[in-house]
Amino acid sequence: MTSMSMTNNPRTATIDDARLISRTLARAFDDDPMMRWFFPDDVSREVGLSRYFSTIFTRQYVHHAVCERTEAAAAFWVPPEAQAKAVPDAETIEELQNILGDRAPLLRDAVETAAEHAPQEPHWYLALIGADPAGQGQGHGAALIRSGLAKADAAGLPAYLESSKPSNLPFYEHFGFTVQQEFRLPGNGPALWAMRRDPHPSATV
Repeated sequence: MTSMSMTNNPRTATIDDARLISRTLARAFDDDPMMRWFFPDDVSREVGLSRYFSTIFTRQYVHHAVCERTEAAAAFWVPPEAQAKAVPDAETIEELQNILGDRAPLLRDAVETAAEHAPQEPHWYLALIGADPAGQGQGHGAALIRSGLAKADAAGLPAYLESSKPSNLPFYEHFGFTVQQEFRLPGNGPALWAMRRDPHPSATV
């Protein structure tokens, strides 16, 4: 498939899309500082990332989040009423530990640290978004951002995300997100930028 044939129309992701989504996100996050911290080995990273994303998608987000995809990107949005459920259960945690091996404590620390900085107000949480580099620059990520923000705006709620890749901050700022704070993960981990966007009245969307 050439990149020219990839459509960027968002559609609901289902469990049958697990292979496509895990492969897409593994490619999207290959150069992400946090994922390189979790998976430092260049040779095994893509396989590890594919297993990681497949696990959290099939066991967690597909059941408790609004998961959408295009031909070359995917996004997982968690509405406020689902945030208590969209966390890994014991079996998922065990599976992630098997995937991460001795890096597993880093994931636990990252999740706990991010939770400490998350807003207390009801909000739509952009848990994850990524585009295959082969499809970047063709509006896939933008289409998924707009789709999720439309749902947050319809609910009259802010949106929130964390980014560990500073070069992505202008992309999110383009859609109205602003940096609220910067914090570093424990154990000499990478920095995360917490970003928030106020709801936009429907008349201006």
